[in-house]
Amino acid sequence: MTPVTPRESNWAGNVTYSAARLHRPTTPAELQQIVAHSDRAHALGTRHSFNRVADTAGDLIDVTGLPVTVEVDNSAGQVRVSGGTTYGELATRLHTHGLALPNLGSLPHISVAGACATGTHGSGDGNGCLATSVSSLELVTATGDVVEISRGTDHFAGAVVSLGALGVVTALTLDVQPAYEVTQHVYDDLPAHELATDLDGVFASAYSVSVFTRWRGDTLDQVWLKQRAGEDPPGDGWRGTTKAETPRHPVPGVPAAQATQQGTPGPWHQRLPHFRADATPSAGDELQSEYLVPRRHGVDAIAAVASMRESVAPVLQISELRTVAADDLWLSPGYARDSLALHFTWVPDEHTVLPVVRALEERLAPFAARPHWGKVFTTSRQDLWQLFERAPSFVDLMHHYDPDGTFRNPMLDEHFPVRT
Repeated sequence: MTPVTPRESNWAGNVTYSAARLHRPTTPAELQQIVAHSDRAHALGTRHSFNRVADTAGDLIDVTGLPVTVEVDNSAGQVRVSGGTTYGELATRLHTHGLALPNLGSLPHISVAGACATGTHGSGDGNGCLATSVSSLELVTATGDVVEISRGTDHFAGAVVSLGALGVVTALTLDVQPAYEVTQHVYDDLPAHELATDLDGVFASAYSVSVFTRWRGDTLDQVWLKQRAGEDPPGDGWRGTTKAETPRHPVPGVPAAQATQQGTPGPWHQRLPHFRADATPSAGDELQSEYLVPRRHGVDAIAAVASMRESVAPVLQISELRTVAADDLWLSPGYARDSLALHFTWVPDEHTVLPVVRALEERLAPFAARPHWGKVFTTSRQDLWQLFERAPSFVDLMHHYDPDGTFRNPMLDEHFPVRT
């Protein structure tokens, strides 16, 4: 156990944790003991959240020091993985067994438990958020007991994307499939009218599609098409674009060497992410926001953001547009609806970014835009409860697993208050 210092912060450096104590247990038994003796606690993973979802006034428990375990069950088509393990570590080990996950996020640097708990996703019309691969999870509750929650049980759909509110997730079992190869092709300058007139066609062009834009002019900067082996790539003049002849990075000015390889086939785990596991992800010095709107509102939502380009552009590094398939996880931003995700990588200045975020949320409100739980947002509790219709059920679930509020923190208190 070490005291938290001002240097204990999240990945972006915009959140300094307010915890009284920081723990980095090295065994499950040590973790259980810490939790059982704590009045207030919360799990901390790879620190990639841009808000206080992982903060606490009591005991902050860094789970990345726990042993990395990856147990493959070929007969069941599943893998059991320790919660603090990163997707990069998991994917590398899975690939040696000839296995794969259906999708990965942009960054392989994030922990499996943290990504699933916040509804983090990759891209692709047929791909749900990363948490949809979870078939069971193991968590340490406030009493220090270990509980397993499995798919098909009453609480499962509320427990997978749970913001750390139910306990410390120590292991997850994920569905896997045979390993596959992916080739990613990058195209420059997609005419904006292609999205306006055929959004579905653009995003159906590959297994995973990402459109990057700075909301400037009548073209979108880049399209990254990630195709599984056997799919024919589009031609050089695909939809009025120009095929990139040299490697690209999504963020202008950042060396392309930090991005995953383009133009040649390679293992799924080295192509589905945008950024290499051994390099700085994204810009590295940034804030992020993201909103998921129903797919049917995608064209109008894009037009709404484009109409704000004069206020958005000065504080923006890059935006990414992706599609995400519907799921049944209560707090997932993709709950019960196929979605278009609008992601914003901002400059690292909250003072100038937050007013733009508020204005952006107002502009996207008519399209029922759900925020990503791990990123910067200002959406009110009242609006969140309208957007996430299972919020009342989630409050009941919190009380069931954590009746004394051990895992509560100010962010949870604000958005999911205790019923009186």
